[in-house]
Amino acid sequence: MDGADTAQRRPTITDVARLAGVSPQTVSRYLRFNGGLKPTTLERVEKAIRELDYRPNLVARSMRTRKTGRLAILMPAMAFNPSRMLAGASATAHTAGYFVDVVSAAGGIGARSERLLELADSGQFEGILSLAPVLPSVQNKLHQRTTVVISADFDDEMRSIGELADATPLVRMIEHLAALGHSRFLHVAGDAQFASARARKQSYLDTVERLGLESVGVFDGDWSGESGIEAIRSLPNGSRPTAVIAANDLVAAGVVRGARERGWDVPGDVSVTGWDNDGLGQFMTPSLTTVDVDLERLGSKAMAKLIASLSDTAPETNQATLFRIIWRESTAEPPTTGRPGHRR
Repeated sequence: MDGADTAQRRPTITDVARLAGVSPQTVSRYLRFNGGLKPTTLERVEKAIRELDYRPNLVARSMRTRKTGRLAILMPAMAFNPSRMLAGASATAHTAGYFVDVVSAAGGIGARSERLLELADSGQFEGILSLAPVLPSVQNKLHQRTTVVISADFDDEMRSIGELADATPLVRMIEHLAALGHSRFLHVAGDAQFASARARKQSYLDTVERLGLESVGVFDGDWSGESGIEAIRSLPNGSRPTAVIAANDLVAAGVVRGARERGWDVPGDVSVTGWDNDGLGQFMTPSLTTVDVDLERLGSKAMAKLIASLSDTAPETNQATLFRIIWRESTAEPPTTGRPGHRR
């Protein structure tokens, strides 16, 4: 069979196997288990799939195996779309040869739990990934219906919980700034209804105490830029911090604006950090030090767990953190007391 024949029809597993120099069973194992091959073999198979633009024939597989080739991702009704997390989950599913439907369920944990049972009973999906909690009573019934993985990274209000609420990067930022010589800190916290905001606030207080630093206070904000501005405006004269740890990038942007209103230079008089790696942060003046959260990998890990359950294999373990601190222009060494133009 020459290249012209292959180009005129849809490539098959046999074509991929021939080009990669492996057996069709090896290619099938790669598609079912999303890998599971020696590195050299894996590279040849993936190269052949790319060259042939091979896509699994899910209709044929469904007729042969009585499997639908479809997975569902169940999300709570949301005020915003966590597109990065869904993109990571979908890409992992597509690589393994599955279609993905995203289902949004309104009405809280009870309604979402009932919706999950309906999806499990529908026969339309081989597996379901829920990115929010469901009732324990429902979880006990699910194993009788279809393969379901509960990876609860958000609650009903799309507030971060679980791994996403880890405040370790905030601790690392304070430690780094302290090593540069900073000793007076302010924390502008997020909405206390969020587990992530509570964790960062507590970590700030614990770290400042552990390192023997001075805190000029914690301002309880609401994730908005306005709360960042108000936090700076509310500081009494003579209580200027040398570093402000903001709950997210929008709050940090407000802090920068508030500092300029008071005649403080960033980072000359005060360093500022954010969280989330919002796309605008790198274009601010100064560019914003922040924490990047690998939401794509979080979604991919959750989906990989579901696919491993479907294939009765162990998911790959990756203990690498989801967080990465990005140091930019908004942080520097603290000011030298008494320098010309120094204002508190």
